[in-house]
Amino acid sequence: MSQPTNLGLRSWLTYRGGSGYVLWALHRVTGVGLVLFLALHIVDIFLLAFGPEAFEHLLVLYTSPPGRLMEIFLLFGVLFHAVNGLRIIVQDFFTKSWERRLHDRLMAVQFVVFLLIFLPAAWIMFGSFLESLS
Repeated sequence: MSQPTNLGLRSWLTYRGGSGYVLWALHRVTGVGLVLFLALHIVDIFLLAFGPEAFEHLLVLYTSPPGRLMEIFLLFGVLFHAVNGLRIIVQDFFTKSWERRLHDRLMAVQFVVFLLIFLPAAWIMFGSFLESLS
């Protein structure tokens, strides 16, 4: 007789090990974040129907210091989700599931590509954030 599986919230949130699990979780979190941003963007564009005053009232949110800081998080989410998605495609179509060494190399390449793109862009955006403070 097999043991019943625990499908509670605690078992779902339990860390199961490995860098692959961290990437899996980050991929889901960034995906949800991108959906939330898309919803905000749709509401933002919808406000144009009520005139430019309503639209520009929400644009103040984007140009404020917290909005500038959130742009850096948006860059992180978009870039991580894209690069991780490309890694998943390569892993699914061009590797065998038992080639653990190759998976680790792909994760390392993903990390390097992400940092090479994210760090300079975030630095520029952070400068814009600092300018919005003054």
